[in-house]
Amino acid sequence: MTVDPFFIVGTAVCALSLVLCIAAVATKTYPGDAAIVSVAVVELFLIVFGVAAGIRQGGGEAIRGAVWEFWGYFATALIIPIVAFWWAIADRTRWSNVVLGAVPLTIFVMLFRMEQIWNGAPFS
Repeated sequence: MTVDPFFIVGTAVCALSLVLCIAAVATKTYPGDAAIVSVAVVELFLIVFGVAAGIRQGGGEAIRGAVWEFWGYFATALIIPIVAFWWAIADRTRWSNVVLGAVPLTIFVMLFRMEQIWNGAPFS
């Protein structure tokens, strides 16, 4: 199984966002700008990832797993940061930072699964 460069970039973006969100949990009682912006960067990455995946698929590169499953994961991944953002805006407590911190971890797991689906991992 070859590793897609988008997966590597996504892992780095999610890791940085997770570190910033954990720091916000430790130091703030309300969602800080760094945590909110880091989740926005995760969302921006997902948009770029989706456009690139669409271009790759449209260009003839086949998804080796179930196409509906890949795009289902992608659509769900797009919604998660938006919901967390609105949660953080509505609930200005330390728990909002925890919710924001769950976003990059969840998105990383979803990216890993999308990578398996795209490349046809043997255990998918």
